[in-house]
Amino acid sequence: MTTIGLTGGIGSGKSTVASLFAAYDIPVYVADDAGKRLMNTSPYLRNRLTSLLGNDIYGEDGLNRRMMASLIFNDTCLLERVNAIIHPAIAIDFDHWLEWQTGRYAVLESAILFESGFDGKVEIRLTVHAPEALRLQRVMSREQAGEAEVRQRMNNQLPDEIKVKYADYVILNDDKHALIPQMENFLAWLNNR
Repeated sequence: MTTIGLTGGIGSGKSTVASLFAAYDIPVYVADDAGKRLMNTSPYLRNRLTSLLGNDIYGEDGLNRRMMASLIFNDTCLLERVNAIIHPAIAIDFDHWLEWQTGRYAVLESAILFESGFDGKVEIRLTVHAPEALRLQRVMSREQAGEAEVRQRMNNQLPDEIKVKYADYVILNDDKHALIPQMENFLAWLNNR
């Protein structure tokens, strides 16, 4: 089985590309969704995060993600400490998930594929790239967020230019180039390599 790491900056459209993989019956592990699930279901993660961020970080409904975001996105050191707790758990969960996959390909989708070290768990690295202004506009519209908030989140990720540099293949999602033909070209490239 060939493992594919799918990444791109916030607002690049990597989730759209992930849904295209699913449409081609290629299973996709979404690291962000797994992290959310694990932070709410793993007693180990809950204990570690509570010790680091305080008892108020969890409420009756689970992790207070808004509170956590306000803490970690303003403190690079704290963000790194939280990631050092969560990323190993996601990596183990991905390995368990991968054991159950039977197809020719499996995808690990992560906005921070390179930053987290998850790129070492895959054979092919696919980056979805979109111009920064378009990414900013998409996220502000989608999340009803202000420009400063979105830029702050962007600044916590590698610039798209670096993700493109590290990629084995790039899909351009600039609202000018159709995604499905690019996806078909990628799959053809994958089958012929």
